[in-house]
Amino acid sequence: MQITQCLHTAILVTDLERSEHFYSKVLALSKVERSLKFPGTWYQIGNYQIHLIVAPTTKIEPQNEKWGRNSHIALSVVDLEAAKQQLLNYNCLIQPSASGRAALFTQDPDGNIIELSQQ
Repeated sequence: MQITQCLHTAILVTDLERSEHFYSKVLALSKVERSLKFPGTWYQIGNYQIHLIVAPTTKIEPQNEKWGRNSHIALSVVDLEAAKQQLLNYNCLIQPSASGRAALFTQDPDGNIIELSQQ
């Protein structure tokens, strides 16, 4: 087997409108059309997609106080300081990378952890 790329990550969310606000407005991701009948929203990032799928409940609780040591999605940003300011403007919790590198972590409304790093 030879894996050539990552196509998408599916994330369970309980409130699609609240989650769309976070991914569309806070993270400023672009929605893409989807033709599936179950509730959800897809976002495109280069050749990669994030799929929000509505679930009745999610039980996401970080198992480690350092968010980067939990399951998370890592996204690259052009300007980490601008990304940090945008998150703070939307009252999002943030945690700097414990490694000291140019990265920070935040959580979506359901507790899914997202890493933003400047490459």
